[in-house]
Amino acid sequence: MTAALMQEGRTGLTRRSLLGVGASAMLAAQPLFAAEPKPLRIQRLAWAGIRLALPEATLGVDLLADPAVWETALPDPLPELGDFTGDRYALITHRHPDHFDPRAIARALGDQGLLLYPASVGAIVVPGVSRVRSAPLWEPQLLGDSFVVTAVPAVDGYGDPQASWVISGGGRRILHAGDSLWHGAWWQIGRQLGPFDAVFLPINGARFAWRQPATEVSSVMAPEQAVAAARILGAKILVPIHYGVRGAKGYEEIADALQRTVAEGARRGVIVQALKPGAWLNWDV
Repeated sequence: MTAALMQEGRTGLTRRSLLGVGASAMLAAQPLFAAEPKPLRIQRLAWAGIRLALPEATLGVDLLADPAVWETALPDPLPELGDFTGDRYALITHRHPDHFDPRAIARALGDQGLLLYPASVGAIVVPGVSRVRSAPLWEPQLLGDSFVVTAVPAVDGYGDPQASWVISGGGRRILHAGDSLWHGAWWQIGRQLGPFDAVFLPINGARFAWRQPATEVSSVMAPEQAVAAARILGAKILVPIHYGVRGAKGYEEIADALQRTVAEGARRGVIVQALKPGAWLNWDV
């Protein structure tokens, strides 16, 4: 930092102005004719899983491939995941088995890929995966030259540690919210890291009977909450995830969650793109 800036710091230099100086320096360092960002493709997978694909790298979030997790209650086709190409990365939002499937992660990453997890969940070990590291909240993590990912606050229905992920790559920025509840950090996330080209939010408003005494209060975001969060985050597109389970003992979700999400999006001016597992996001909506 220059002497002038140091002097300014002693006389009221704000965090915003520091960020502005840093951004200006970064822009000045860019080549005059910067290359166009490589196109980012995003595929919805089973349950809460997604895949982000660039020509040189692939990143998966909350991958699920173990049929024993939901058995017949989840009709989603489970992905093979052996087709991750280039540099391979995986993120998890929390430890619950429908979001942390070691078999799926090992299959996607092989012995060279990197698994990143929120520091709050404690140490993670995946057999066959040697590159594993944690990420504190709000600290951006560089994944090669392809992605920048940042763990941000989330609230788990069981009270277990959980985080959402902000992911930037290919000229796009998205957020994946695992199976978070509604919470008050949406505004902070939106102000500091938004707006977003797309947000992948849970919508099924699930209620659990696995812990007693059971409650009628939803332990996952409901459709109207997901749409409200998308608006706060400045999202161009809301992609619903984490819905479609039927007949699981002790687990009840809102029966018409997707229809309610689409209707609320239309009412609130939020574009809802409902993707079947295996389908790819269409940016041009």
